[in-house]
Amino acid sequence: MSDPVPALDKSDAPADTLTGGPRRGRVRGRAGTGGRLRGGAPLPLLLPALVGLVFLLLPLLALIVRAPWHTLPDQLAKPEVWQALQLSLFSATAATAVSLVLGVPLAWLLARTDFPGRGLVRALVTLPLVLPPVVGGVALLLALGRNGVVGRLLDSWFGVTLPFTTAGVVVAEAFVAMPFLVISVEGTLRAADPRYEEAAMTLGASRFTAFRRVTLPLIAPGIAAGAVLAWARALGEFGATITFAGNFPGRTQTMPLAVYLALQSDPDAAIALSLVLLAVSIAVLAGLRDRWITAS
Repeated sequence: MSDPVPALDKSDAPADTLTGGPRRGRVRGRAGTGGRLRGGAPLPLLLPALVGLVFLLLPLLALIVRAPWHTLPDQLAKPEVWQALQLSLFSATAATAVSLVLGVPLAWLLARTDFPGRGLVRALVTLPLVLPPVVGGVALLLALGRNGVVGRLLDSWFGVTLPFTTAGVVVAEAFVAMPFLVISVEGTLRAADPRYEEAAMTLGASRFTAFRRVTLPLIAPGIAAGAVLAWARALGEFGATITFAGNFPGRTQTMPLAVYLALQSDPDAAIALSLVLLAVSIAVLAGLRDRWITAS
């Protein structure tokens, strides 16, 4: 008589290849604890992450710690400080508006159309991201200066001179800030489903109407995120501005230029101006991040 077959323990049962079975639960347990995929981070990644965090936050903390808090109200009450701040806010907002008007159609062109040399055009559009700002200012002078390729025509035909004017500040800031908006909007357009536009066109809408009524609402978070990045980049622009527009108080002297000028003669004033820029940047990014950037 043969020995009785022992009862099969459920814990020793093989995993069902279709449903996962008991083995599925054990894999989840390892992923949540020992694998450090949830609720923790591997030590080789945690240490460099903490070093990077300290590297980014330490200069900002030093700026706050070394700030002349006892003389800060007097420093900020100076008329030239408010002139520079107002000009910075105005020029950054105007540069962002220019970037929206020109950058959104450019992003749509790169994301939704296929034409020869599209990769080259995309590389040229993103070139200001890696181009030294001073080189960008020199390029703007050669293009839009009074003796520039296009600037001489603007001067002789319309009497328009851009260098060393407030309009020149806006042009310089838009030149360096627009790629941030184009990249953000292009990425959002590539992630959006084009079938919504196609469905609208099958119902009789023109291509522009489909873009205006269907696509724009879909990519609004990406546009807003790109606009915030462009505004922040324009607010902190220095190299192209001082090269193309100069440093004239009340006309072209923005906050970064005022910080650089004050650093040579009055370090406390430079720190105070830097705190203003830091506060404005944090307020804008913190106020819009949860509503727009996270949504994108």
